[in-house]
Amino acid sequence: MPLEKGSLVLVDYTAKVKDTNEVFETTREEEAKKTDLYDPTRKYEPRLVSVGEAWVLKGLDEALAKSAVGDKMNVEVTPDKGFGERDPNKVRMIPQRKLGEKADEVRVGDVVELDDRTGIIRYIGSGRLQVDFNHRLAGKTLVYDVNVVKKLDTDNDRVTALIKRRIPIEDAKVKFNLSGSTLEMELPEETYLAEGLQIIKRAVANDVFKFVPAVKDIKFVESYKAPQPEKKEEKPAEAKAEAK
Repeated sequence: MPLEKGSLVLVDYTAKVKDTNEVFETTREEEAKKTDLYDPTRKYEPRLVSVGEAWVLKGLDEALAKSAVGDKMNVEVTPDKGFGERDPNKVRMIPQRKLGEKADEVRVGDVVELDDRTGIIRYIGSGRLQVDFNHRLAGKTLVYDVNVVKKLDTDNDRVTALIKRRIPIEDAKVKFNLSGSTLEMELPEETYLAEGLQIIKRAVANDVFKFVPAVKDIKFVESYKAPQPEKKEEKPAEAKAEAK
């Protein structure tokens, strides 16, 4: 039976550029280790997706809407349902000095931020830069090797996944109590100084209200522990005797 729109599912996948076989995204650690993408600080695990709600590229989203739990698929995503076609108007020539202090350090292929846009330097010469503001995968056909791992049907599973979507923490550190219509969440202490924490908490709350309708009230709990007193090192018995 196909997944309904709005279903929360865990999806395992590796995504490649069709023409070059370049892996540009994966949720699988073993696949990542074969590429330059591997990040040892990241936890590789299936990605949470709300089916039919644009959490992933349109082409993949449409395929998931026709799938069922346990399905393994190869999904081809054309540019119109991926990162779009290349737009020549997004390739601009600019004075190199516009990069300020970094002007003499940049190289072809570098990613730069200009006027709140991200671009890739394609050419440098005569004091000018050619910057491509197209997404680097624009115009590319993509191939996803996908496994629909699990559908989240219980409120506890949904809350856990929704917290981890916004706050990247280990399962063991996800602590909450769902009692009736009230959800009380305890955040780990290492998240307290996270940039934009209040915005993140608001986003988590919005997600939970949407996908766990039984919850009407959410409380975030911050708990601080007093530092442990330092233990004084006792001198060995022999040293004490000598001191006398």
